[in-house]
Amino acid sequence: MPKGGWREFSGSESLQRPESPSAQPPKSLQRVRVQRTKAGKGGKLVTTITGLVAPEAEARQLLKRLKAGTGTGGTFKDGVIELQGDHVAAALAALEHDGYRPNQSGG
Repeated sequence: MPKGGWREFSGSESLQRPESPSAQPPKSLQRVRVQRTKAGKGGKLVTTITGLVAPEAEARQLLKRLKAGTGTGGTFKDGVIELQGDHVAAALAALEHDGYRPNQSGG
């Protein structure tokens, strides 16, 4: 046998690398949750959007449209969009318009 001729997995071309983790699922298959909460906000009501798998630039554009549409402030941190106040209905409508299938979570 020539040098370097032995291969443990020869003939196994079906062994492929899995898809890269950066490949995001289609918008219609993502589990996007919209809920209102007061937790950790000093008693203030905020609307949170979680489970959004999108590039940061796209999420920030969505946040910008939500803030302009509701007339409130908000932030994007740790993959969660937070809007000041109770804007669950507006967030659900905006996400549906963008092609997501959001669900309201909580009460």
